[in-house]
Amino acid sequence: MTTLSRAPKLGPLMTAMLTPFGPSGAVDLDEARRLARFLVDEGNHGLIVSGTTGEGAALSDHEQLALIEAVKSEVGERAGVVAGTGSNNTRHAIESTRKAEAAGADAALVVVPYYTKPTQDGMLAHYGAIAGATSLPIIVYNIPSRTGANMLPATLLELARRHRNIAGVKESSGDCAQFSTILRDRPEGFGFWCGDDYLFLPSLAIGGDGVISVAAHVCARELRDMLEAHEAGDVAVAAEIHLRISPLLAALFATTSPIPVKWAMNELGFALGPCRTPLGALPEDIARRLLPLLDPYRERAAATSALR
Repeated sequence: MTTLSRAPKLGPLMTAMLTPFGPSGAVDLDEARRLARFLVDEGNHGLIVSGTTGEGAALSDHEQLALIEAVKSEVGERAGVVAGTGSNNTRHAIESTRKAEAAGADAALVVVPYYTKPTQDGMLAHYGAIAGATSLPIIVYNIPSRTGANMLPATLLELARRHRNIAGVKESSGDCAQFSTILRDRPEGFGFWCGDDYLFLPSLAIGGDGVISVAAHVCARELRDMLEAHEAGDVAVAAEIHLRISPLLAALFATTSPIPVKWAMNELGFALGPCRTPLGALPEDIARRLLPLLDPYRERAAATSALR
């Protein structure tokens, strides 16, 4: 495993944190603090604020900064705080990243520009401009199923060669061949976080460092146990945990994320509200499938849910 020396405040298990909305639809910062505390208590090494799962695309710049400040004030040095600052507008991404740094973020998660379908040389220019404008470690977020563009391994590795603060990747292509190329050729200290919960263990098996998770809202302890079993060489235990939680993972991604996980955390006693439009409600058939899978996690959430 790499030492993650390019992002020393970050660890292998990080959750892309949900954003709570109150009855009026406004961001609920008190509930965000409570959720952040719970996630760290459950074993997360870091939290991503205003990423995909946090509905970052539906938040204003002011809301994003308020969330960063609130979460950082709550968790302090107990966990790294990573701000989602990506945009398909390079200047806006630079501005957001600078503001996140001033607000106390420990790193930035910067998604490959979406909708515009950038070329590989355009990606080099985009990330180079952001890296040159901040001292924060930058995690490249490659998720072609959402952005419409795949950052090729050669492009990612060239960015890592040119810019010391290009610190790692959240790799959500689902392409294990692409994983292998990155892991084989990455420089020392460059982090590799799997972006898909169901591929976490397979990515560890070929040298990955960790996961930026959605499911860790519910099952962080199991994911951390799996990580630690794998690190200890107990692959049978790691495999057993993976297989045991696989039905939950499947249900949490049965429709567009974060709809299922937000429903699940509301069911477990948190007051996160619905997703903002254009996301809709959880279909009833998926709710019926997910509901019994939450039973093992109710007791551990109850103590935190009582503290409002």
